[in-house]
Amino acid sequence: MEQDSLIQVEQLSRRFGDNLAVDNVSFEVRRGEVLGFLGPNGAGKSTTMRMITGNLAPTTGSIRINGIDILEQPREAKRALGYLPEQPPLYRELSVDEFLLFCARLNRIPKNRTAAAIDYAKERCGLTAVGRRLINNLSKGYQQRVGIAQAIIHSPEVVILDEPTVGLDPIQIREIRKLIRELGGEHSVILSTHILPEVQATCDRAQIINKGRLVLSDTIEGLGRRMQSSSLLLGLRRPPASEVLLDVSGVIEAEALEDGRLRITHRPEQSPAEALAKRAVAEGWGLFELVPERLSLEDVFVDITTEEEEVAA
Repeated sequence: MEQDSLIQVEQLSRRFGDNLAVDNVSFEVRRGEVLGFLGPNGAGKSTTMRMITGNLAPTTGSIRINGIDILEQPREAKRALGYLPEQPPLYRELSVDEFLLFCARLNRIPKNRTAAAIDYAKERCGLTAVGRRLINNLSKGYQQRVGIAQAIIHSPEVVILDEPTVGLDPIQIREIRKLIRELGGEHSVILSTHILPEVQATCDRAQIINKGRLVLSDTIEGLGRRMQSSSLLLGLRRPPASEVLLDVSGVIEAEALEDGRLRITHRPEQSPAEALAKRAVAEGWGLFELVPERLSLEDVFVDITTEEEEVAA
Protein backbone atom coordinates (compact mmCIF):
# COMPACT_ATOMS: atom_id res chain seq x y z
CA MET A 1 0.00 0.00 0.00
CA GLU A 2 1.37 3.39 -0.96
CA GLN A 3 1.92 5.97 1.73
CA ASP A 4 -0.49 8.49 0.17
CA SER A 5 -3.42 6.05 0.18
CA LEU A 6 -5.37 7.10 3.29
CA ILE A 7 -8.39 4.85 2.75
CA GLN A 8 -8.10 1.36 1.35
CA VAL A 9 -11.24 -0.73 0.95
CA GLU A 10 -10.78 -4.30 -0.26
CA GLN A 11 -13.48 -6.78 -1.31
CA LEU A 12 -16.05 -5.23 1.01
CA SER A 13 -19.43 -6.96 1.27
CA ARG A 14 -22.38 -6.70 3.62
CA ARG A 15 -25.43 -8.94 3.87
CA PHE A 16 -28.70 -8.26 5.63
CA GLY A 17 -30.27 -11.70 5.71
CA ASP A 18 -30.62 -12.79 2.09
CA ASN A 19 -30.06 -9.25 0.78
CA LEU A 20 -26.54 -8.51 -0.45
CA ALA A 21 -26.47 -4.75 0.13
CA VAL A 22 -22.78 -4.28 -0.76
CA ASP A 23 -21.10 -6.69 -3.14
CA ASN A 24 -17.31 -7.02 -3.28
CA VAL A 25 -16.48 -3.29 -3.39
CA SER A 26 -12.82 -2.20 -3.57
CA PHE A 27 -11.35 1.30 -3.88
CA GLU A 28 -8.86 3.70 -2.35
CA VAL A 29 -8.76 7.41 -1.56
CA ARG A 30 -5.49 9.26 -1.75
CA ARG A 31 -4.21 12.18 0.29
CA GLY A 32 -5.57 15.53 -0.92
CA GLU A 33 -8.32 13.93 -3.01
CA VAL A 34 -12.06 14.70 -2.93
CA LEU A 35 -13.95 11.56 -3.93
CA GLY A 36 -17.62 11.78 -4.91
CA PHE A 37 -19.53 8.65 -3.93
CA LEU A 38 -22.71 8.47 -6.00
CA GLY A 39 -25.62 6.10 -5.98
CA PRO A 40 -29.42 6.02 -6.13
CA ASN A 41 -31.45 5.24 -3.03
CA GLY A 42 -30.95 1.63 -2.01
CA ALA A 43 -27.73 1.24 -4.02
CA GLY A 44 -25.55 0.49 -0.97
CA LYS A 45 -23.98 3.95 -0.64
CA SER A 46 -25.00 4.62 2.97
CA THR A 47 -24.17 1.06 4.01
CA THR A 48 -20.67 1.47 2.57
CA MET A 49 -20.22 4.79 4.40
CA ARG A 50 -21.36 3.23 7.68
CA MET A 51 -18.79 0.45 7.31
CA ILE A 52 -15.96 2.87 6.46
CA THR A 53 -16.74 4.97 9.54
CA GLY A 54 -16.83 1.90 11.78
CA ASN A 55 -20.56 2.10 12.55
CA LEU A 56 -21.34 -1.18 10.82
CA ALA A 57 -19.24 -4.34 10.57
CA PRO A 58 -18.74 -5.79 7.08
CA THR A 59 -19.72 -9.38 6.33
CA THR A 60 -16.45 -9.82 4.45
CA GLY A 61 -13.59 -7.60 3.38
CA SER A 62 -11.22 -5.12 5.00
CA ILE A 63 -11.00 -1.37 5.58
CA ARG A 64 -7.78 0.47 6.38
CA ILE A 65 -7.76 4.09 7.50
CA ASN A 66 -4.29 5.66 7.26
CA GLY A 67 -2.84 2.15 7.22
CA ILE A 68 -4.78 0.93 10.29
CA ASP A 69 -7.33 -1.89 10.04
CA ILE A 70 -10.60 -0.53 11.39
CA LEU A 71 -11.75 -3.98 12.57
CA GLU A 72 -8.54 -4.89 14.36
CA GLN A 73 -7.78 -1.44 15.84
CA PRO A 74 -11.06 0.53 15.73
CA ARG A 75 -10.09 3.30 18.14
CA GLU A 76 -6.79 4.02 16.44
CA ALA A 77 -8.37 3.97 12.97
CA LYS A 78 -11.25 6.26 14.00
CA ARG A 79 -8.85 8.87 15.32
CA ALA A 80 -7.94 9.53 11.69
CA LEU A 81 -11.61 10.00 10.73
CA GLY A 82 -13.88 13.02 10.79
CA TYR A 83 -17.55 12.37 10.00
CA LEU A 84 -20.55 14.55 9.19
CA PRO A 85 -23.74 12.47 8.91
CA GLU A 86 -26.68 13.71 6.85
CA GLN A 87 -28.28 15.07 10.03
CA PRO A 88 -25.51 17.06 11.80
CA PRO A 89 -25.07 15.87 15.42
CA LEU A 90 -25.52 19.32 16.98
CA TYR A 91 -26.58 20.40 20.47
CA ARG A 92 -28.57 23.45 19.46
CA GLU A 93 -28.91 24.82 22.99
CA LEU A 94 -25.12 25.34 23.11
CA SER A 95 -23.14 28.15 21.56
CA VAL A 96 -20.73 27.33 18.75
CA ASP A 97 -17.76 27.69 21.11
CA GLU A 98 -19.36 25.48 23.79
CA PHE A 99 -20.23 22.78 21.28
CA LEU A 100 -16.76 22.72 19.73
CA LEU A 101 -15.20 22.57 23.21
CA PHE A 102 -17.38 19.52 23.89
CA CYS A 103 -16.26 17.96 20.58
CA ALA A 104 -12.62 18.66 21.39
CA ARG A 105 -12.99 16.80 24.67
CA LEU A 106 -14.76 13.89 22.96
CA ASN A 107 -11.78 13.63 20.60
CA ARG A 108 -9.39 13.75 23.58
CA ILE A 109 -7.52 16.79 22.32
CA PRO A 110 -5.02 17.78 25.06
CA LYS A 111 -6.09 20.81 27.12
CA ASN A 112 -3.06 22.83 26.02
CA ARG A 113 -4.13 22.39 22.37
CA THR A 114 -7.90 22.74 22.75
CA ALA A 115 -8.16 26.50 22.18
CA ALA A 116 -5.97 26.31 19.08
CA ALA A 117 -8.01 23.39 17.70
CA ILE A 118 -11.28 25.28 18.18
CA ASP A 119 -9.87 28.42 16.56
CA TYR A 120 -8.58 26.35 13.63
CA ALA A 121 -11.95 24.66 13.04
CA LYS A 122 -13.82 27.97 13.28
CA GLU A 123 -11.43 29.70 10.90
CA ARG A 124 -11.56 26.91 8.32
CA CYS A 125 -15.35 26.84 8.40
CA GLY A 126 -16.00 30.58 8.53
CA LEU A 127 -17.36 30.55 12.08
CA THR A 128 -15.01 32.97 13.84
CA ALA A 129 -17.63 35.74 14.04
CA VAL A 130 -20.41 33.50 15.44
CA GLY A 131 -18.54 31.64 18.21
CA ARG A 132 -20.77 33.01 20.99
CA ARG A 133 -24.07 32.55 19.19
CA LEU A 134 -26.44 29.69 20.00
CA ILE A 135 -26.42 27.03 17.32
CA ASN A 136 -30.23 27.07 17.30
CA ASN A 137 -30.17 30.72 16.18
CA LEU A 138 -27.92 30.08 13.19
CA SER A 139 -29.11 29.55 9.63
CA LYS A 140 -29.07 26.01 8.30
CA GLY A 141 -26.01 26.84 6.21
CA TYR A 142 -24.08 27.92 9.29
CA GLN A 143 -25.30 24.86 11.19
CA GLN A 144 -23.80 22.74 8.39
CA ARG A 145 -20.56 24.66 8.87
CA VAL A 146 -20.64 23.80 12.58
CA GLY A 147 -21.19 20.15 11.62
CA ILE A 148 -18.13 20.23 9.37
CA ALA A 149 -16.13 22.02 12.10
CA GLN A 150 -16.78 19.18 14.55
CA ALA A 151 -15.63 16.71 11.89
CA ILE A 152 -12.25 18.42 11.41
CA ILE A 153 -11.54 19.76 14.92
CA HIS A 154 -9.06 16.96 15.66
CA SER A 155 -7.31 17.43 12.26
CA PRO A 156 -8.19 13.98 10.90
CA GLU A 157 -6.51 12.70 7.77
CA VAL A 158 -9.89 11.60 6.37
CA VAL A 159 -13.17 13.56 6.34
CA ILE A 160 -16.42 11.85 5.33
CA LEU A 161 -19.41 14.06 4.49
CA ASP A 162 -22.86 12.55 3.93
CA GLU A 163 -25.18 14.79 1.84
CA PRO A 164 -23.70 18.02 3.27
CA THR A 165 -25.77 20.45 1.15
CA VAL A 166 -29.26 18.92 1.44
CA GLY A 167 -31.83 21.57 2.30
CA LEU A 168 -29.54 24.56 1.74
CA ASP A 169 -30.30 27.54 -0.47
CA PRO A 170 -28.16 28.20 -3.60
CA ILE A 171 -25.84 30.69 -1.86
CA GLN A 172 -25.28 28.32 1.09
CA ILE A 173 -24.65 25.43 -1.31
CA ARG A 174 -21.99 27.45 -3.11
CA GLU A 175 -20.27 28.32 0.18
CA ILE A 176 -20.28 24.71 1.46
CA ARG A 177 -18.94 23.43 -1.87
CA LYS A 178 -16.10 25.96 -1.71
CA LEU A 179 -15.31 24.80 1.84
CA ILE A 180 -15.25 21.15 0.74
CA ARG A 181 -12.82 21.93 -2.08
CA GLU A 182 -10.57 23.74 0.40
CA LEU A 183 -10.68 20.79 2.80
CA GLY A 184 -9.48 18.56 -0.02
CA GLY A 185 -6.16 20.40 0.02
CA GLU A 186 -5.38 19.25 3.57
CA HIS A 187 -7.43 16.08 4.04
CA SER A 188 -8.81 13.22 2.02
CA VAL A 189 -12.54 13.78 1.61
CA ILE A 190 -15.33 11.37 0.69
CA LEU A 191 -18.48 13.20 -0.36
CA SER A 192 -21.49 10.90 -0.36
CA THR A 193 -24.29 12.40 -2.43
CA HIS A 194 -27.02 11.74 -4.96
CA ILE A 195 -26.74 15.29 -6.37
CA LEU A 196 -24.88 14.86 -9.64
CA PRO A 197 -23.85 18.53 -10.22
CA GLU A 198 -22.32 18.50 -6.73
CA VAL A 199 -19.75 15.97 -7.86
CA GLN A 200 -18.83 18.02 -10.92
CA ALA A 201 -18.47 21.19 -8.84
CA THR A 202 -16.55 19.71 -5.92
CA CYS A 203 -14.74 16.45 -6.57
CA ASP A 204 -11.54 15.23 -8.24
CA ARG A 205 -12.88 11.74 -8.86
CA ALA A 206 -16.26 10.02 -8.83
CA GLN A 207 -17.50 6.52 -8.06
CA ILE A 208 -20.95 5.18 -8.81
CA ILE A 209 -22.44 2.32 -6.85
CA ASN A 210 -25.53 0.51 -8.10
CA LYS A 211 -27.26 -2.49 -6.56
CA GLY A 212 -24.32 -2.94 -4.20
CA ARG A 213 -21.66 -3.03 -6.90
CA LEU A 214 -19.13 -0.39 -7.90
CA VAL A 215 -19.97 0.27 -11.56
CA LEU A 216 -17.75 3.28 -12.29
CA SER A 217 -14.60 4.91 -10.93
CA ASP A 218 -13.22 7.79 -12.97
CA THR A 219 -11.76 11.26 -12.71
CA ILE A 220 -13.98 14.27 -13.33
CA GLU A 221 -12.05 14.80 -16.58
CA GLY A 222 -12.80 11.21 -17.53
CA LEU A 223 -16.47 11.76 -16.80
CA GLY A 224 -16.31 14.83 -19.01
CA ARG A 225 -15.06 12.68 -21.87
CA ARG A 226 -17.89 10.23 -21.27
CA MET A 227 -20.29 13.16 -21.53
CA GLN A 228 -19.06 13.95 -25.05
CA SER A 229 -21.70 12.57 -27.35
CA SER A 230 -21.14 11.39 -30.91
CA SER A 231 -23.80 13.77 -32.18
CA LEU A 232 -24.31 17.36 -33.30
CA LEU A 233 -27.31 19.65 -33.03
CA LEU A 234 -27.90 21.25 -36.42
CA GLY A 235 -30.23 24.19 -37.02
CA LEU A 236 -31.16 24.95 -40.64
CA ARG A 237 -33.80 27.40 -41.86
CA ARG A 238 -34.07 25.57 -45.21
CA PRO A 239 -33.05 21.97 -44.49
CA PRO A 240 -32.41 19.59 -47.38
CA ALA A 241 -33.75 16.06 -47.58
CA SER A 242 -32.23 13.70 -45.02
CA GLU A 243 -30.60 11.73 -47.86
CA VAL A 244 -28.49 14.80 -48.67
CA LEU A 245 -27.26 15.04 -45.08
CA LEU A 246 -26.43 11.33 -45.04
CA ASP A 247 -24.12 11.90 -48.02
CA VAL A 248 -21.86 14.08 -45.86
CA SER A 249 -18.79 12.10 -44.81
CA GLY A 250 -19.07 10.75 -41.25
CA VAL A 251 -22.83 11.22 -40.85
CA ILE A 252 -24.63 8.07 -39.73
CA GLU A 253 -28.12 9.39 -39.02
CA ALA A 254 -30.10 12.64 -39.34
CA GLU A 255 -33.00 12.80 -36.88
CA ALA A 256 -35.56 15.61 -36.99
CA LEU A 257 -36.30 17.05 -33.53
CA GLU A 258 -39.52 18.65 -32.31
CA ASP A 259 -38.01 22.15 -32.16
CA GLY A 260 -37.16 22.12 -35.87
CA ARG A 261 -33.50 21.26 -35.40
CA LEU A 262 -31.75 18.05 -36.41
CA ARG A 263 -29.63 15.63 -34.43
CA ILE A 264 -26.74 14.45 -36.56
CA THR A 265 -25.22 11.20 -35.30
CA HIS A 266 -21.68 10.61 -36.50
CA ARG A 267 -18.75 8.24 -36.07
CA PRO A 268 -16.90 9.05 -32.80
CA GLU A 269 -13.60 9.48 -34.61
CA GLN A 270 -14.98 11.60 -37.47
CA SER A 271 -16.96 14.78 -36.72
CA PRO A 272 -18.70 16.13 -39.83
CA ALA A 273 -19.11 19.63 -38.36
CA GLU A 274 -16.76 21.38 -40.79
CA ALA A 275 -18.15 19.57 -43.82
CA LEU A 276 -21.74 20.35 -42.79
CA ALA A 277 -20.94 24.03 -42.31
CA LYS A 278 -19.33 24.25 -45.78
CA ARG A 279 -22.28 22.49 -47.45
CA ALA A 280 -24.81 24.63 -45.58
CA VAL A 281 -23.14 27.87 -46.72
CA ALA A 282 -22.51 26.70 -50.29
CA GLU A 283 -26.05 25.41 -50.82
CA GLY A 284 -27.93 28.08 -48.87
CA TRP A 285 -29.46 25.92 -46.13
CA GLY A 286 -29.70 28.87 -43.74
CA LEU A 287 -27.40 27.57 -41.03
CA PHE A 288 -28.13 29.16 -37.63
CA GLU A 289 -26.79 26.53 -35.20
CA LEU A 290 -24.15 23.81 -35.21
CA VAL A 291 -22.99 22.61 -31.80
CA PRO A 292 -21.70 19.33 -30.33
CA GLU A 293 -24.34 17.64 -28.21
CA ARG A 294 -23.25 16.84 -24.66
CA LEU A 295 -24.69 14.28 -22.32
CA SER A 296 -25.44 15.43 -18.80
CA LEU A 297 -23.85 13.65 -15.85
CA GLU A 298 -27.33 12.32 -15.17
CA ASP A 299 -27.40 10.79 -18.67
CA VAL A 300 -24.06 9.08 -18.00
CA PHE A 301 -25.35 7.82 -14.65
CA VAL A 302 -28.53 6.41 -16.21
CA ASP A 303 -26.60 4.81 -19.08
CA ILE A 304 -24.17 3.09 -16.73
CA THR A 305 -26.79 1.80 -14.33
CA THR A 306 -29.03 0.67 -17.21
CA GLU A 307 -26.12 -1.22 -18.80
CA GLU A 308 -25.52 -2.99 -15.46
CA GLU A 309 -29.18 -4.04 -15.27
CA GLU A 310 -29.10 -5.36 -18.85
CA VAL A 311 -25.92 -7.37 -18.15
CA ALA A 312 -27.47 -8.84 -15.00
CA ALA A 313 -30.71 -9.77 -16.79
